[in-house]
Amino acid sequence: METGSTRTAGNAAAEPVWKALPPGLLRMRRLLLVVWLGLPTVVAGVLLGVFAGPGWALCALLPAALAAWGWRMLGRNWRSWRYAERADDLLISRGVLWREETVVPYGRMQLVEVTSGPVERRFRLAGVQLHTAAAATDARIPGLDPAEAERLRDRLTELGEARSAGL
Repeated sequence: METGSTRTAGNAAAEPVWKALPPGLLRMRRLLLVVWLGLPTVVAGVLLGVFAGPGWALCALLPAALAAWGWRMLGRNWRSWRYAERADDLLISRGVLWREETVVPYGRMQLVEVTSGPVERRFRLAGVQLHTAAAATDARIPGLDPAEAERLRDRLTELGEARSAGL
């Protein structure tokens, strides 16, 4: 019994602890979807119904179907994002159809930024942008709580300085 539990504990320690993005990012993206597709759909349906007849108002169903599909896809995309801090690097995983996992070694980081646009600030969200010497390994974690984004920035900066000191 003890051997099995030790093996399980050892495997659990080796696995990264993944963190998901907060639900505020999904709410923000869905609101933007409704603004960009939902409102024009209603306006087009009403205008077509009044000026061209009720048959033409059915044309507004196409953007409505697109909005419904986008609503579902935004949820799947949001659930696919996660990140994990390990001893020597940061893992970022995302993607629904094409899964992408980015590994950013702490010693390779040159700059860590916290950014937040006007819409993100309204939803109390911030993104963390990681810059490395190779542009191909730059990474971004969107939609974090601002306190978590600042904590992550400070931790990554601290670990980056510690790892690059030996170079």
